[in-house]
Parts: sequence; C-alpha cells; structure tokens
Amino acid sequence: MVREPINVWGLLTGWTFLTEGPRWRIDLQPWAGPTQSLDEEALRFLRYISTTQVIACDHVNTDSLATNSSPAKKPWLVCLDDRFGLAHQIRNKQCRLYSLGLGSDDTHFEVSMANNGCEVHRFDPSVKSAHILESQRLWHHRLSIDWRDPHPAVAAQKPHSNTRKLGTILNEFGHHKIDILKADLESAEWKVLENLILEDVLEQIGQLIFEIHLHWPGFEVSGSDSSVVRFWYSLLKELELKDFRLFHSYKDLSKPQLFLKKDIFNASSCYTLSWVNTRWK
Repeated sequence: MVREPINVWGLLTGWTFLTEGPRWRIDLQPWAGPTQSLDEEALRFLRYISTTQVIACDHVNTDSLATNSSPAKKPWLVCLDDRFGLAHQIRNKQCRLYSLGLGSDDTHFEVSMANNGCEVHRFDPSVKSAHILESQRLWHHRLSIDWRDPHPAVAAQKPHSNTRKLGTILNEFGHHKIDILKADLESAEWKVLENLILEDVLEQIGQLIFEIHLHWPGFEVSGSDSSVVRFWYSLLKELELKDFRLFHSYKDLSKPQLFLKKDIFNASSCYTLSWVNTRWK
C-alpha cells in the first residue's frame, strides 16, 4: 500500500494548504430582493442588459471603418475606438474574428469584416465540407462549439467529431487570441459563456457579441424561473469582473415578446449584446 506523504508542518501549525484548481461553477450573485421572486430578478436583469456600462463607444462598425454611426438598428456591432485597438488591428490586417452559429444563412457581418481586413473563421455544423475557404480571409468550418468536449469513449469511436469547446478549437488552430467573438447559438449561449468563464478563455478575447435568448432557460439550465434569471445575471456580472464592459444592447422586436414563456416585462425573447475587454492589448 502506498501512503500519502504527511504534511508535518501543517499538523504542527494547524494551517491547511490547498492547491487552487479549476473552477467548477460560477459565483452566484446575491438575490435581487428578499422575496427571491421572478419579478425582482427579471427587472434587475433586464435593466442590466439595457444599460451600457461606463464607456461610450463613439465608433462602431457598419460596412466600412469610417463611421460615426447610429447603432440603434444594427445588432452586430464592434467598438472601433482607438483606445481598444481593434481598428488598428483591422488596418494592419491582423484582426481575427470567430463566428459561432447554427445554420444561419446571414453572413453579411462576417463578409463585411473579412472585406475590411479581418481573418474570419465561421463555425457552423451545417457547412457541407470540413473546411471551406470562401475568400482570401473568410473560412467556414463544419464544427459546432459546445460547453464540453466529446466523451473520451465517443471521441475514440468518432475521432473526427465536429463538436468542441472553444478552448479546444483555439489550441487545435494554434490561435492564442481572438479580437472578436460573435455567437448566435440558439439558447446554447448560456452554457458556452459559462465554459468560457470557468476555463479563463475570456482572457484571449477582445470583444464579445452574443445573441441571448430569454424565452426559455436554455440548454441544461434548470431551476425555478427566478433562479434561472439569477444564473443569467451572475454570468453577465462575471464578464464585468473580467473587465468586459457592455457598450451596445439591441432588443429584437421582430422576435416573440416572451420572457421564460410569459408575455411580461415588455421584454423581447432575443437581445444582442456587445462587450469590449477594457484590458485588451
């Protein structure tokens, strides 16, 4: 029998030494109010996603970089203020964009960013071939971004599985940084965002554009309605703790006006949110 070494110093002093390991769950924010009700949680959450934080982004993308645009009617926006470096990266043809989607035919944003100088990688499991180079700077990959890698037994049977975590994709592609991460994951965004937080992938990302869906809790998100909204809110507060600041919020009025299957709070079932990493270099 092999015995574990005894920490004599710990026994003598009473100190316990713990090695910091990976996080397994995010830190939930305190409840919005004493009753822990859906009303309290939803109003706090909706107010949060509708309020830009601290920074005002004066230059956002349209179809060109020369813009002082009004962003009100455009869901997919990046911040091109010089202090955040993205415009410089684009001008020097050193920008990299990852676009995560599920069968969307609308690639106007991706094509526009590729034409403006970004190296664009679009991940969509419905793509017909494993890798397609559409133009000099626009790649399509038949890959789906998930919040977990395939189980080892499944991976052994299907070595070319098309589902990966984003961190795994970055390692496979040899990419250490993404200037822009765009995601339209049809309710998988909450668990994917949680994975990015828990595995510190956020540090490799300059700007986030996420379409969030509020008509139901999302894949593998469970609990009471109020606890679901508290979880959503806690995820977004984690972004803030990582120095991401919300600079644009788009409420999609073309989608059903539902919040957790209820017609309440004058909420849309779909919002597109844009953050900039204020520590990005």
